[in-house]
Parts: sequence; C-alpha cells; structure tokens
Amino acid sequence: MIDWVGDYVQIDDLKSPYWDAKALSRYLNIKTCTLYAWAAQGRIPCLKIHGLVRFRKDEIDQWIEGFRERPKAPESPLVRPSAFDFDRVIARAKRAAYNSRHGETRPRSSPIGKEAADGAV
Repeated sequence: MIDWVGDYVQIDDLKSPYWDAKALSRYLNIKTCTLYAWAAQGRIPCLKIHGLVRFRKDEIDQWIEGFRERPKAPESPLVRPSAFDFDRVIARAKRAAYNSRHGETRPRSSPIGKEAADGAV
C-alpha cells in the first residue's frame, strides 16, 4: 500500500511485489514517460508482461545503489598524476623527430661531394 506523506511517498506494506510506472514514478520522483522510455531502452530493470511494464522494488533499489559514488583511493604524493606519462611521450617524440636524417629521402650530397667541401651539408 502506498501512503502519501506531504509530497513524498511512504511505502509501508506492499501487497504486490510488482509496481506499475505510476507507483515507481512517485517513489523515484521521475516522470512516467521517462520510466517507459528507460524500460524500452533497457536502462532500468523491469518486466514486460503482455505489453504491461512492471517493476520490482528490490531490483529498483539495487539499480539505484549502482549509481552511488564510491570513495576514491588517495593518490600517492610521490608520483605526479599523468604528468609522468606526458613527459615520456614528449621525450620519445623529440627523439624520433630530431634524430639524424629523419624523414629525409634525397641523397645526402651530389656524387661529386662539392657541397660537403663547401659546408652546405
């Protein structure tokens, strides 16, 4: 049975373990059309019985608990977060770009070797 207390729903004793979209809408304070859309997309646990959509309170409560944020582990003060990886990537890219003859496809000098003698190479 669903009892209204002010603007909130108080559920003391449910005779049926299955709720319709209207009852769940009151429980979660979400529009019924949103619940129907989520059920059609498979985003909320539900049962479809000959075209009727029904919800179980225990499944809904588990589904809601899945959205609870878990506490994050504290980061180690010895390692800078993600800056270490960027430094390594930049250093590797510099080595690849600035090594000798990187990307050069023409011969180094003419067969005569005149450019080397003039200091052009």
